[in-house]
Amino acid sequence: MLWGTFGLTHILSLLLAAGIIIGLYFILKGKSPRTQTLVLGVLSFAGIAAIIFNLVAWDSPLEYLPFRLCSLNALVLPYAVFSRSKAANNLLLLWALGAVFALVVNTAQAEYEILSATFAFYYFPHVLELGIPILMFTLGLVKKDPRCIVSTLLITLASYTLIHFINLGVNAYAAANQCLDWAGNVITVNYMYSLQPENPLLDLFWSIIPHPYFYMLLALPVAAVYLLPVYLKDILAAIKARHHR
Repeated sequence: MLWGTFGLTHILSLLLAAGIIIGLYFILKGKSPRTQTLVLGVLSFAGIAAIIFNLVAWDSPLEYLPFRLCSLNALVLPYAVFSRSKAANNLLLLWALGAVFALVVNTAQAEYEILSATFAFYYFPHVLELGIPILMFTLGLVKKDPRCIVSTLLITLASYTLIHFINLGVNAYAAANQCLDWAGNVITVNYMYSLQPENPLLDLFWSIIPHPYFYMLLALPVAAVYLLPVYLKDILAAIKARHHR
């Protein structure tokens, strides 16, 4: 059975993803922080396992380097869980959006067989990359801090900028060495979409700023707008506490 996009199987998989996250919450809710951290920490390595799988399985490592937003999430996640770092966990509240889009906008993966290793190494790591950052906060292992909004945006911008230059370097290397993809074309990578848009939302950004790298800077205010309701309760509590001093 194929996964499909917005068909019954795909929709059921999204409901299952929500069920897995909710189920983990209730399983871990009454456990000690140490047990919660250990369980989430072990599960957090699923994303790194997926990175290794993709590097090996597709026989085209240049196209599967860990420079997508979900891959960055996967690399940071074990550290965030085991260290319970406030900055890292607050950062992943934004980066987890990559997992949401990967699960919902799955058009490039619609042909995956749901009982295949390819599907498993795509679906379950993304579910955990979304769920674990949420569970870290809902289980009380770390606290949201509005002061982390600035560091979250700055780290995201710095990561995006570095990856843009990685895109340029990889593409130059592939062209110079005639590195070919499965279709026989010279490999070109577009990690974090820094070179060109690949979905309707990014097409809108491109129509406003039709230039590589710079057009994606419009995602920063969008990210800020997303983070404001996430932290709204905490911001209001901080304001209220200040007024009572």
